[in-house]
This record gives sequence, C-alpha cells and structure tokens, in this order.
Amino acid sequence: MDRRTVWISAASVLVAVVVLATKVLAWRVTGSVALFSDALESIVNVMTAIASLTAVSIAQKPADSTLPYGYHKAEYFSAVLVGVLIIVAAALIAREAWEGILNPQLPEAPVLGLAIGGGATVLNFVWARVLIRHGRKALSPALEADGKHLMTDVVSTVGVIAGLVLVYLTGWAVLDSVLAALVALNIIWSGWGVIRESVGGLMDAAVSPEQQTRIRETISSNADGAIEAHDIRTRQAGKMTFIDFHLVVPGAMSVGAAHEICDRIEAKLREAVEEVTITIHVEPEEKAKHSGIVVV
Repeated sequence: MDRRTVWISAASVLVAVVVLATKVLAWRVTGSVALFSDALESIVNVMTAIASLTAVSIAQKPADSTLPYGYHKAEYFSAVLVGVLIIVAAALIAREAWEGILNPQLPEAPVLGLAIGGGATVLNFVWARVLIRHGRKALSPALEADGKHLMTDVVSTVGVIAGLVLVYLTGWAVLDSVLAALVALNIIWSGWGVIRESVGGLMDAAVSPEQQTRIRETISSNADGAIEAHDIRTRQAGKMTFIDFHLVVPGAMSVGAAHEICDRIEAKLREAVEEVTITIHVEPEEKAKHSGIVVV
C-alpha cells in the first residue's frame, strides 16, 4: 500500500476544512458576494477531499477474485465526482451572483477581509502544488484532480481579491457580484476539464505517445530470436499500466526458448514502466502480419 498517498489525501481533508473556515470568516467580515462564492467553492473542496481519500484508500487494495485486475479505477470515479461537484458549486455561486446584481451592496471591512482571504489562498496554493506533484509521481488521478481544482480555486480567489480592491476604489458595488459570476464560469471550466480527463481513464485510454514509443523500443531491442511483435495495446488504470501484444517466433522454436524471450521482454518492460501488468501471446511465423515491430 502507498501509505504516503493515503496520508496526503487525508491531510487534504484537514487543509480543506481550515481553508473553508478561513473563507467563511472573510465573508462574514465583509459581506461580499464574491467572497461568499469563494467560500461556497471551499465547501465543495471539503467534499472532494473526502471523496479522494475514500477512492485512494480503495485503489490501494490488492487485486482479488472479485476484481482480478485491481481497484485502481476507483480513483477515476472519484475524479468524475469531483468534476460534478465543482459544476454544482458553480451553479450555486451563479445564483448568489444574480441576487447580488439585482441588489448590489458594497462590502465592509476591506483590509481585514482581503487579508484573511489572502491567507487562505496562500495555503491553498502550497497544498495544490503538493497534490499535483505527488499525484503525478504516484500516478493518482484522484489526487491530481483535487490539486488542479485547488489551483483553480487559487486563481479564482486571486481574481476576487483583485476585483474587490477595484470595488473599494471605485465604489461600484455591482462589480462584487460580477466577480462572483466570473468565478462561477471559471469553476465550470475546471469541472469540465476534470470530468473529461477522468472519463478517458474509465474508457481505457492508451498511455501517452511518449510512453508508447518507449514500450515499443523496449520490446524491439529485447526480443532477440523472435520475428516481430504486433497488435500492441496499452491502457492506463490509475497507477497501473496494462500492456498486451502478440510475439511471432520461428515455427521450429521450442516452447522453452520462446518463454525465455518473453521473460526477457517482461523484465525490461518492468524496468521501463512502473506498476505494469504484461500479457504476451506467442504465435508461429505464419501468423506474422509484417505491420508491427520488427525485432532488431
């Protein structure tokens, strides 16, 4: 079990709660619709952090007879949920923004409110970087999605703070609600991006072109004695990569010799790709398609 990933995910819940409390305080001090919208988004942050912790914990479970390929895709379900919750938050914020546009009011206590909101933003920024960096390193789509959402939250809050400074300088109360509406649009875009990336994982999307090239080169340079490899397929499920292909060998080659080639290829693939499951189907030379990887 990757305990570091689980602990980071658990810490996200604590960070989200602290940031939520801080933003609620900033809203209560100022009465700003824009800061209220920012606080609403933080409620979603708490919910998504809990969802990510649950998914990451499930994804760490080893494969069993019920799910022989493992529980890795649990993280994609969490990431989709994050995206949906983000969009729900955007709808709530848009509603508050519309109410504010109809009844504009200047926020109060500008310096204190903006200072409190700024502190929450710094904490969110630091933690978002931690989540994105570790999520990519550990191939955890749930943590990376959570981190990207927090980074969007940071951008939104910075925009809100800058806009509120303008509100105080100009006295245009309606700008407060306009800022909230812009926050909602930004959140919708973020939510859609998270959902799009997660659906790719649920649909068994192939690994990146760079990784596919590395896989093909590894097979080609370590298949001495074989003729070709074709029908190479890859898919990513959380941190686990799945590779399967057909390996064509001379018809007179013994089973033992073909097995040695497969073992050699598998060993090198495990060095090139972390957390990988490999399936090789050996075929005689008359099955060659002359369209795959020619062994070098």
